[in-house]
Amino acid sequence: MALPVAERMSRLGTETAFEVLARARALEARGRNVVHLEIGEPDFETPEHIRLAAKQALDEGYTHYGPAPGLPELREAIARVAGEQRGLTFAPEQVVVTPGAKPILFYVMLATLNEGDEAIYPDPGFPIYESVIRFLGARPVPVPLPEERDFRLDLDALAARLSQRTRLLILNSPHNPTGSVLTREDVGHIADLVRGRDLLVLSDEIYGRLLYEGEHVSIATMPGMLDQTCILDGFSKTYAMTGWRLGYGIMPPDLAERVTRIVVNSNSCTASFVQRAGIAALEGPQECVTTMLAEFRRRRDAIVDGLNALPGISCRVPCGAFYAFPNITGTGYSSERFADLLLEQHGVAVLAGTSFGPGGEGYLRLSYANSLANIRLALERIGDAVRAARV
Repeated sequence: MALPVAERMSRLGTETAFEVLARARALEARGRNVVHLEIGEPDFETPEHIRLAAKQALDEGYTHYGPAPGLPELREAIARVAGEQRGLTFAPEQVVVTPGAKPILFYVMLATLNEGDEAIYPDPGFPIYESVIRFLGARPVPVPLPEERDFRLDLDALAARLSQRTRLLILNSPHNPTGSVLTREDVGHIADLVRGRDLLVLSDEIYGRLLYEGEHVSIATMPGMLDQTCILDGFSKTYAMTGWRLGYGIMPPDLAERVTRIVVNSNSCTASFVQRAGIAALEGPQECVTTMLAEFRRRRDAIVDGLNALPGISCRVPCGAFYAFPNITGTGYSSERFADLLLEQHGVAVLAGTSFGPGGEGYLRLSYANSLANIRLALERIGDAVRAARV
C-alpha cells in the first residue's frame, strides 16, 4: 500500500552539493582519488577554545531544554557583537537562535509568505531560497546577477520585478555561489527601492566575516531599513562549526515572536551546550577567524590564477566567501556536462552553476575550502579535461 504524500512535497528541492558528495564518496569507495571542491564547508577544525567551552558546558549540566528563542546569555552576546560589527543597536528580544542558520530562512518565510505572494531572490543563488518559496505556495521571482557587474544584483531588473504582491526580498552578500559582494552604493539603491513597501528583506549575511576586498554593508544599516530587515547569520562558516548546527536571526520583535512560536512547534530549542560554545566563539579570541581568512585568500588567489590560465575558462576574482565561479562557456560544454566529466573521468568534484538556478548555466562553482596542494592538483586535472576536450 502506497503511503499518502502531500502535494507540496513535489515542490521541495534539494542541495546538489550533497548529491555530488555522495557520488564522489562512491567513487572513492571503489579506489578512485577525488579532489573535493563541491562542499561549502571550511576545512579547518573548530578552534580549541570553542570546543573546550562545549565540554565545560556538558560538565556543568547544559544538557536539558532551554528557552525556545535561545539562552538569554547567547542572545545578549549576539545582540551586542552583531550590533558592534554593523554599527547598530539590537535588543536580545530581536534575536532567535536556531540549530543552524537554515531554519531562520525556513521559519521566516513560513511566518511571512502566503500562497500567491511573490518572493524575490538572486539567480544564481543558494538553491534553498527558491525551494522553500515554492514549497510554501508562493511565487519565486529571480533577479539576475550579471557577470559584467561582478555578479552583483542587477538593480534595474530588481526594480522591474517589484510588484504589489512582493512580500519578501532575499539578499546574500558575500554571495554563494559567486563570491560577489554588494557595494555600499548597491545596498543604498536597493534600500531606496524597497523602503516603506509592505515587504521584508531577508539579508543572508552568513559569509559576512569572510571578506577579502571592499566592505560588508548590511541593508539594516540604511536609513529606515532596520525595522524592515531580518538578518540571517550563524557560526558555521566564520568559526568552522558546520556540524555544530548553530545559527540565528536578528529581526523586528513582532517577527521574532512569530518565529519563536514556530520553533516551539518544530525543534523546541537549540542544544544548550552548543549555545554555550557559541558564546565562547563570539567573546573569545578572534585570531582563528583572521588566520582562516588569510589562508582562504591565498587559496583564492591560487585557484583564480590557475583557472584564468586555462584555455576556454575565465574567472572573476571573488571578494568574499570561499567560492570561485568560473565561466566555462569557452570549453564548449554545458555546466552539468562539464561537472560530470570532471568528476567521473578526472576525479574533481565541483558543482554545475545550474545547481544554483538557470542563471548559473555556463559556470561552475568551486569551493576552495581545501588545501593548496589539493587545489593545485585539481587545477592540473581540470587542465587535462580542457585540453582533452579541445583535441
